[in-house]
Amino acid sequence: MNVGTFLTKAARLRPDGCAVSDERRHLTYRELDEQASAFAAGLRQRGIPRGAHIVIFMANNVDFLTVLFGAFKGGFVAVPVNAKLHPSELGYVVEHCVAAAVVYSASSSATVETALESHTAGGAPSGLLRIPVDLDGVDNLAEIVAIGRGWAHSDVTVAPDDPAWIFYTSGTTGRPKGAVLSHRNLSACTLSCLADMCDFQPEDVVLHVAPLSHGSGLYALASVARAATNIIHVGSFDADAVLSAIERHRVTVIAFVAPTIIHMLLDGAASHDVSSLRCVPYGGAPIDPHLAATAIERFGPIFVQLFGQGESPMTITYLRPQDHRGELLTSAGIPRTDVEVKLVDELDQEVAAGEIGEVCVRGDVVMSGYLNDPEATSSALRGGWLHTGDVGRFDGPYLYLLARRNDVIISGGSNIYPREVEDVLTTHASVREACVFGLPDPKWGEIVVAAVEVGSEVSVEELVAHCREHLASFKKPSRIHFVDELPKNAYGKVLRRDLRTRFA
Repeated sequence: MNVGTFLTKAARLRPDGCAVSDERRHLTYRELDEQASAFAAGLRQRGIPRGAHIVIFMANNVDFLTVLFGAFKGGFVAVPVNAKLHPSELGYVVEHCVAAAVVYSASSSATVETALESHTAGGAPSGLLRIPVDLDGVDNLAEIVAIGRGWAHSDVTVAPDDPAWIFYTSGTTGRPKGAVLSHRNLSACTLSCLADMCDFQPEDVVLHVAPLSHGSGLYALASVARAATNIIHVGSFDADAVLSAIERHRVTVIAFVAPTIIHMLLDGAASHDVSSLRCVPYGGAPIDPHLAATAIERFGPIFVQLFGQGESPMTITYLRPQDHRGELLTSAGIPRTDVEVKLVDELDQEVAAGEIGEVCVRGDVVMSGYLNDPEATSSALRGGWLHTGDVGRFDGPYLYLLARRNDVIISGGSNIYPREVEDVLTTHASVREACVFGLPDPKWGEIVVAAVEVGSEVSVEELVAHCREHLASFKKPSRIHFVDELPKNAYGKVLRRDLRTRFA
């Protein structure tokens, strides 16, 4: 099934209901469906062939869903990228995927022109269609939609394995790779979300504060499939504005957030009515147990943690609301309903229960491969399993993540997993967040180094002693650096590589 049909069916179910609003304007489901279909038809009239790649370089707004679902409906391939990318990063994506069109916020015109003229080999791809979007309503997107309205349009029939979305990895370890997600993958992702994360209903009001180019956009598939109302937070994150929106719109679900967002919302939550909330999925990083306890006390048992990656979007394991307690808070939860998860050693042999290994996943949600990279595809999908690069262990059904495979610290011949040390550091009352990494050492090969954010005064000696109480001595940090803020990418993941470079 073409995943664009989620919108087609929602428009039949709830034609006059609000589909999406960004505070400045809103579209009913009938209007969103008509605009998305017209956009698809307009692209065809401009000569864009089925299967062409449409780069979406837009900040969160109403038009994002028009473009995303229009791409699906027309049999095109959506390539959403974060609106904060540097011109060189955007240029790389446009060139690498050989984009046929790029849709972008008019305010980003300078970035786009720089990217296309200076940061792609030989300039912009031949015939690239530029579609700036002016949020005041006079724009090339409106022109494309107007062209399409004059033509009959219906959702293009696709094969289950036809590409639908190219999900570029965050690029924390070099050039990003384009994970190709099919209509089958996105359908599985959506159904898994409805089964395990949040069973969206037409009565739900879903708030999107994270980029729609990433996790929040994937949740939009599920919320649109169930004809829920989508409220789009525009502009930079502002905790008071978000809390006010929750209160004003009686928001029931926040689509997807990082734990840092939960922390920021807590500060002002006492002065707002947030009783309408029933579900808050979060991911990208584990939640600090102290933060979880405080958040549950304030908001209720409404949090669901997910572990996934672009290659298996949003769907590997999840930590249910009832599991947000005690030691389980340091786990990534249990395997999702529609996937198989196993741990393997260096020879790709499954390890025994309780032993450490690389996390591998299999199921309909797993990508078909990396765009234009058969070698990386063969490596990642060897044996029919996606090798995630994450290292962990199972304790019963619960998966505990320890590190990225490349982040394992080998000191004196012993493996040290950063997550173990980070979990101990964050149990100290003064520590807000910690990132542990290895640095070269002539004697030991590598030493353990930690960068920490603190909320109250504490000494290095005190933190080392705290680690010594809870860890084997060889795992305690040899160096601890205090930082005002840990560096993170646009999706809230700590940039361990940047810290290695900074403190080398």
